[in-house]
Amino acid sequence: MIVNRIGDLGLALGIFTMYFYFQSFDYAVVFALVPEFTAEILPFFNFSFSIYDFIGFFLFIGAVGKSAQIGLHT
Repeated sequence: MIVNRIGDLGLALGIFTMYFYFQSFDYAVVFALVPEFTAEILPFFNFSFSIYDFIGFFLFIGAVGKSAQIGLHT
């Protein structure tokens, strides 16, 4: 159950960040807006990430946690 919550948190962070920057959940809209945000840097716990890396990483953590793949399996 804890592993599933880690996946939930990763998925939520990725989706909320995507909506905050792109104002949409639709991937067609997000992919159309990608060239406008190439220089955006997101500070997170004293580290600087590209918003694409941040969103992609947390969506990946969500997918791994929800499907119990290696790293977040029990």
